[in-house]
Order: sequence, then C-alpha cells, then structure tokens
Amino acid sequence: MKLDNLFAPRRDQTDDEYFEPLLERKGVKLERILSRGHITPEGEWYDQAYDEWVMVVKGAAQLRIDGRDTLVNMDAGDYILLPAHCRHRVEWTSPEEETVWLALHLDAVPDKQ
Repeated sequence: MKLDNLFAPRRDQTDDEYFEPLLERKGVKLERILSRGHITPEGEWYDQAYDEWVMVVKGAAQLRIDGRDTLVNMDAGDYILLPAHCRHRVEWTSPEEETVWLALHLDAVPDKQ
C-alpha cells in the first residue's frame, strides 16, 4: 500500500504536461494529468481504441470534439465519457492555475500474463 495525494507536486522538473499512472489492472488504467496552459498541438487529435472517462478535479479546460461546432467547457467536478475513436483535442487549459485531471482508460491495458 502507498498513500499519495492528487494534489501532490509533479515528480519531474519540466514544464511539459505531466501524465502519471495511478493504477493499472487488466482492462483499466487510471492516470493523473497536470496541465498549465497546455493544449493538443495544432492539427493533432486523440483517437483512442478504447473508452476514456475524464474529469477535471481542479482548474479548467476546453475540449474540442470532432464534428461538434461548440467547445466543451470543463470546470472542477465536470466529467465526460469519450467513446473509443471519438476524435478529440484539448483546446485550452488555464494558464493561471494547474488543471488536475483524472483519466480512466477502459479496455486500454492488455491482460498481463
């Protein structure tokens, strides 16, 4: 057992967006993402082969879903399920404060044998 905290400082010294696996089991991966002004690079999209449930725990963000005219505004407590192959991108995260995300990837981790 290991006690940790979602709001703990990042474990590296870079300014890059930070991805930290919290739990991995057969078919499930939970990760913490820390963003401050980070966006998906222009012209790039996430197009995952698995469902992703994502929640903003602290901060704020905007997502673009391919095929939708309006952005999805996300504040602390907001969550969304992105089905497999739902093309999406992060258009904005707050530059003033760190945005803390929880991302739950379903059917993303193969059976480890």
